Amino acid sequence: MCGYNGSRKTRRAPAALLAVLPILGLLLAAACGREEGQGPVSRVASLVENKLRGRPVLRVEKSEFVNADFRAYLEATSGGAKGLPAESLSRLFDRFVDEKILLEAARERGISLSEDEKKEYVARLAIEAVPEGGSGSAAAAAPEGAFDRLLVEKYTFLVVRDTRVDGGEVLAYYEQHKKDFLLQERAQVSQILVDTEEKAVSVLRRLERTGEPEFRTIALEESLGPESSKRGVMGVFQPGDLPADMERVIFALDEGRTSRVVESAYGFHIFRLDRKFPPALQTESEAAPEIQKRIMAQKMKDVLAAHLGGLKDTLSWQVLSENLFFTYQRLGE
Repeated sequence: MCGYNGSRKTRRAPAALLAVLPILGLLLAAACGREEGQGPVSRVASLVENKLRGRPVLRVEKSEFVNADFRAYLEATSGGAKGLPAESLSRLFDRFVDEKILLEAARERGISLSEDEKKEYVARLAIEAVPEGGSGSAAAAAPEGAFDRLLVEKYTFLVVRDTRVDGGEVLAYYEQHKKDFLLQERAQVSQILVDTEEKAVSVLRRLERTGEPEFRTIALEESLGPESSKRGVMGVFQPGDLPADMERVIFALDEGRTSRVVESAYGFHIFRLDRKFPPALQTESEAAPEIQKRIMAQKMKDVLAAHLGGLKDTLSWQVLSENLFFTYQRLGE
């Protein structure tokens, strides 16, 4: 950020380009506290940090934010400040500033969250807080400041919601970036997954006497793989999509052939290479969904950047970089 001593129309500050803010699902946590068993140097560092926690680092209109607020932001977006270099912290602080300016703009425009939006958000946070494979439910309460982040997301959506991509833009992008849509060699792959090597060897022997019909039957009836209901068909893959040890076996197969038994953390696999696809250029219609996504993302970034620049010209805001707990590095330095 530049122009830190000004309060209005701070034009020299870097306009960090934001896409639609990935706020839903991010939980704000408390700033890091003092750890037990610290040495003398660590204790001194903790004392210094504690002294800095309450120092203001940003003012936007009548709102003031301190180091502890930025620490909470880091916990929510990056898992904390530990191990992050000053340059990374500086860019994250730029985003923190931008978010607080958007928050102030949302409030000034009377944008708010409905009770239904809050309840839906809290319910989603509760679901996300349950560990994968776990049971039970999390406390039905949003962390401090979470609704502010949701409000910024809502405001951001309102800013970019009218962004559109037309067919002419898609065609022009395709013509200029055809190399991006050149597909590598690909293969349709199927598998049978079992839990023991003995069973895998038995299946392999059965396949030697029959072939694909038996493969499909075993995959449907006995495979433990998630694609068993599709008779073992995993999908179409290109080099780099699958674990390297599996790819070495799969892409060495001839079309219509089955592999030896391959062990992994999931069990014992027998792969089948159903069909090979040579390198090919995607048609415009095939590439269109990806192109639309790319153009839309860039357009939304540009729209939001322009809007944010306008807010920085009209709102009163001031960054106090000298109070930050790290040495702020301006862009370009």
